[in-house]
Amino acid sequence: MAPGSTDVAIDKTNRVNTKLKAIYKDNILPAEKRYRYDFFYESPYLTDVEFDAKPQVMLVGQYSVGKTSFIRYMLGKDFPGARIGPEPTTDRFTCLINGPEERTIPGNALSVHPDLPFRGLERFGVSFLSRFEGSQLPSSVLRSITLVDTPGILSGEKQRVNRGYDFTKVVSWFAERADLIILLFDAHKLDISDELKSTIDVLKGHEDKIRCILNKADQINRQQLMRVYGALLWSLGKTINSPEVLRVYVGSFWKEPLQTLDNAELFEQEESDLMRDLAILPRQSAVRKINELVKRIRKVKTLAYIIGHLKSQMPTVMGKEKKQAKLISDLPNVFRTIMKKHNLAPGDFPDINTFSEKLRDTKFSEFHSLKMDQIQLLEDCLTGHLPRLMEELPSERDTPETLRAKLGEAGGDAVPLPTRGGKFGKTDANTATSNPFGAAAEEDEYWALEESAERLKESFEALGPQGGFLSPQTAKEVLMKTGLQKEQLRQIWSLSDIDRDGYFDHHEYVVAMFLCDAVVQKGRPIPAELPMSVIPPSKRPLLKNESLF
Repeated sequence: MAPGSTDVAIDKTNRVNTKLKAIYKDNILPAEKRYRYDFFYESPYLTDVEFDAKPQVMLVGQYSVGKTSFIRYMLGKDFPGARIGPEPTTDRFTCLINGPEERTIPGNALSVHPDLPFRGLERFGVSFLSRFEGSQLPSSVLRSITLVDTPGILSGEKQRVNRGYDFTKVVSWFAERADLIILLFDAHKLDISDELKSTIDVLKGHEDKIRCILNKADQINRQQLMRVYGALLWSLGKTINSPEVLRVYVGSFWKEPLQTLDNAELFEQEESDLMRDLAILPRQSAVRKINELVKRIRKVKTLAYIIGHLKSQMPTVMGKEKKQAKLISDLPNVFRTIMKKHNLAPGDFPDINTFSEKLRDTKFSEFHSLKMDQIQLLEDCLTGHLPRLMEELPSERDTPETLRAKLGEAGGDAVPLPTRGGKFGKTDANTATSNPFGAAAEEDEYWALEESAERLKESFEALGPQGGFLSPQTAKEVLMKTGLQKEQLRQIWSLSDIDRDGYFDHHEYVVAMFLCDAVVQKGRPIPAELPMSVIPPSKRPLLKNESLF
């Protein structure tokens, strides 16, 4: 992607973030302070850093399900502080962030870092911060997202061991800020322990972010896989009270080849779907932030009505303590009264048991009364400010022209993720055969442009591909520099964009450069179709499929 396109994409993201900050500070924060949102929901006020933060992906699961191995697979290398083994090796929360050098950052330092969104973790105390660390390393993946590795959830007698901090509350804190929550399960141990169940319980309200992985599925045969998959869905159905079934990805999510190839094609498709989910996170980041802010506004508005109602029921002089105790004991009826009076949704109310405990630590007489002008500010956000901001983001009603105007030619950043054909029993198209002099011409994996691909790799990377792809505008600018006529470039584009997605990956870029060179330097005509030896091996199945129709 051209540098100018990157600047446009960054500028648009910054503009949305700036507007969200202004909306929060002017319309929402005053109500949060007045009605003590931070106390009742144990959620600190938002800071500018949290609006500017990269998308976060949190991995949760029992010990030895492959969380750390999954991260290592995504990054393509080890990271500082990584510990992998069959026993509970990850004993701390680890945030993986991009940086110029490999190092670990202690939790206390990380929680006060001015450019990272972890200041709110101070409330969990020194015992937690000593088990929290940052792992910094240079990574193309971490330039776009932040990964959060959590301690393995314990089972059996081990779960009775006191961690020294409230594990579920910390998970809840990260869940509020995460763009994606990945629950990992081992195909050999599907039991959901008490600690895992309580952890899943605190994810209530974030079901749209949760994706499940059934890992190490290559270690069982096809019949066993069907049984295990069904058992996992049954267990999740009992644990997560939702009419919808969670998306479960099945496979073996690490770099090692599959132990059995019975389900290799299925695992490859599942991994591809999951990686696509991860790759588009940066593009959806602005929508996710708006979504989370809408959730917060609805909770703040409901809290304001609750606090205002409790304040209005208090006597002015005598019997305050007695009246407070009566209101707390009658809280279900209080909630129903407020819900009917102000036409609020039941799902916007706090958990009644937790809220009752919080109320016992307060004095209702010190509450602030309801201010309708603040309620109106919150309504303005839901009916005016945020809908207008959503109009600036891509939607299905956009034409190609308006979509380009919103996204910029960059189309948004994407996360470069691993694609390794050898893992699934296939020969990787980028890997030479065992013969040091190359493959024979009759072999399926022979590619006449292999050496050109190596030579052009550096120039392709210099164009700034996002997620391994050049945007249409960047590719167009490169082709225009050849000086060829528009009709010739149209033909070259049609031949080179083999998968017809409008973007050039490295191999398609090589084909385009080969065709341009053949016309400009050697004066050859543009062929009606590409010879099979020029088509990258990874693209040949696409052409075979087309020939079937």
